[in-house]
Amino acid sequence: MAEPTPLELMNAALEISAEAEPIPLRYFRSELEIEDKADASPVTVADRETEKRIREGIAARFPGHGILGEEFGRSDSASNHTWIIDPIDGTRSFIVGLPLFGMLIGVLRGEKPVAGLIRMPALGEVYAGCSGGGATRNGAPISCRAVTQAESARIYINEASQFVDEEAERLSRLMRVSPSRRFSNDCYSFALLAAGGIDAVVEMGLQPYDYLPVVPLIEAAGGVMTDWQGAPLTLGSDGKVLAAATVELHQEMLALLR
Repeated sequence: MAEPTPLELMNAALEISAEAEPIPLRYFRSELEIEDKADASPVTVADRETEKRIREGIAARFPGHGILGEEFGRSDSASNHTWIIDPIDGTRSFIVGLPLFGMLIGVLRGEKPVAGLIRMPALGEVYAGCSGGGATRNGAPISCRAVTQAESARIYINEASQFVDEEAERLSRLMRVSPSRRFSNDCYSFALLAAGGIDAVVEMGLQPYDYLPVVPLIEAAGGVMTDWQGAPLTLGSDGKVLAAATVELHQEMLALLR
């Protein structure tokens, strides 16, 4: 049996995420019991039910594929494909009623991310991309801006409090490079980059399910996404991520981070 193409995997991810989307919406802005996981991040019944539904959708379509999800860990298989799931990226936003939480689904072929999406249930938006194909927002083509210089770039710095605590010198450099920079959180920054709203996102402290689903989207939109050393992102990356609209801008941003 032929392997599914990246486009077929992306379309399956779109279907699966659409099927799961009603679950977080049902719980959004309602009273929820909140638990703290071992890493002090919060989790709710909505996170777990959403991931369970996504896993069911994957298993129904691709029963031999592996799965790595934030809430239920890894299901190993002999397959060359692994699905990566973050059912609610931005649980803290979800808990307080901020609509900037997202659903992340990606697929690895071997170590390479080949298809991925960001679905924003409360905004009614879905951003998707795959290897060899273009990027879309709600089915319409999108692309990164053609900005090549950091001084004129719109830069988003995610999880600024962690930068303050652990990377104050790098944060100072980032804050001085462009007059157009903001602090942000979670996956919507990457969606804005893919759609040409902003030009670079810098983040740290991520897990594979936070960044691997995003890589195919950014690359399909014409951008570049790596770790802070410029190396490709894999399951073993250190969670420090840089995404930029162009190769030239990416190189300038890497120089700032080194």
